[in-house]
Amino acid sequence: MGGRLPGASPLARIGVACVAGRVWHQEVVPPFLLARADDAQIATVAALVSLLCLWLAMRAGRRRRLLDDTPVSKALSVFIGEVELDGVCVLERPFIGELSGKPCVAYRWTVSEQWVRWETETYTDDKGRTRTRRVRRTGWDVVAGGRESSGFYLRDETGFVWVDPDGAAFDDVETFSRYVDRSDPLYYTKSPDETVEGSTGERHFQEYGVVVGTRLFVRGRASERTDIPAAKIAKHPDQEMFIITHRRESELSDGSATAFVIWSVLGAVPAALASFGLMGARAVVGDVPVAAFVGVGVYGLLFLLGWVWMVFNSLVGVRNRVARARSLVEVQLKRRADLIPRLAACLAGYRAHERAVQETVAALRAQAAGGGLSAVGPSLLALREAYPDILAVESFNALSSGVVETEQRIALARNYLNDCVMFHNIRLERVPDRYVARLAGMRAEEPFRAEGFERLPSAVTFS
Repeated sequence: MGGRLPGASPLARIGVACVAGRVWHQEVVPPFLLARADDAQIATVAALVSLLCLWLAMRAGRRRRLLDDTPVSKALSVFIGEVELDGVCVLERPFIGELSGKPCVAYRWTVSEQWVRWETETYTDDKGRTRTRRVRRTGWDVVAGGRESSGFYLRDETGFVWVDPDGAAFDDVETFSRYVDRSDPLYYTKSPDETVEGSTGERHFQEYGVVVGTRLFVRGRASERTDIPAAKIAKHPDQEMFIITHRRESELSDGSATAFVIWSVLGAVPAALASFGLMGARAVVGDVPVAAFVGVGVYGLLFLLGWVWMVFNSLVGVRNRVARARSLVEVQLKRRADLIPRLAACLAGYRAHERAVQETVAALRAQAAGGGLSAVGPSLLALREAYPDILAVESFNALSSGVVETEQRIALARNYLNDCVMFHNIRLERVPDRYVARLAGMRAEEPFRAEGFERLPSAVTFS
């Protein structure tokens, strides 16, 4: 008896037999169905890999835009928000490198010992049998190490900004590297006397750190310090990026641009493979690999959507940065309008008090010269004439420093605003960003122009 049983799946082959008057059947999955199942799994994995490459490409592109769209600030003009700084690192009490002996703001060191061992491993031979064999392995084990780090100041020609490296992508450099054997005194100086199993007697002493005085590029979010009225750069939940590196901004930007291109191209390959796995027999029509075109086309569409999303968010970020920079200028102008008149008023009061003291002392000195105050004459003549002059000079210098610092803050805030406006307007004119900007209805921003009496320098007068 043979044939297909009623209700059996058309995708299965049925075997039928009569044994002792009973009928039984068995459905056997055809090989082509197993192949299709494997193709579907491969297609799924390839599609996920393609999406991962696309995400990495968008991430690299966003990183590059964040670096390119943010102007480098001066230390004196660091305000609340995303900032970029370039300067040298300084620390009043630096750490001394454990191996290098150099003053560092942060360092880490390790001692690794080389070993050679014979080990037993289990493997499966070509006939499917489980066997064991002895193999010779070599490697390195860390036998000692440590680290030290602290916040530090980043200094440029305008001032200092406190930087807390906790949570940052800290790019340190090698400050010490040396391979030694047991004959070298360093072998036992900075590491334990005990050796690892199978030791060859060779150890590698290595240290990475940031030496005081190293020029650093910092990109992070500035916030207000709690101990003094100043800004700091530290880990923040709303930060876009937090990096501390000895490389220049242009190097970071070029690296991100290269990563964007590489990940974008690599993502198209698994997309084509995924399409081949899903289309099966229709993957190739004649000599034309239709699946490759379909997969790359779908990937290209997703790439275009991701790119538009990335560019739009970048343009919005630049626009918001311009608005924040404009508000910072207003804050500094308000600070000048409030601070300078009060400083001048305080100094005017002190000046009047000091003038009265000087007039009184001069009158007493004249009386003493005429012999009318013989009892107090020696004391009055012992007074130093320079005493009131020294205090007046210090007070006027303090006022002058306050005025200069305030004007410097305003000038730096204006320059920062105009830099942000320039970056914004260039981005709106650059192809192909300009097309996304037009779709979003974005327009060019005007640079800062002083208008109105509030933006005139505050007059400092003494009555």
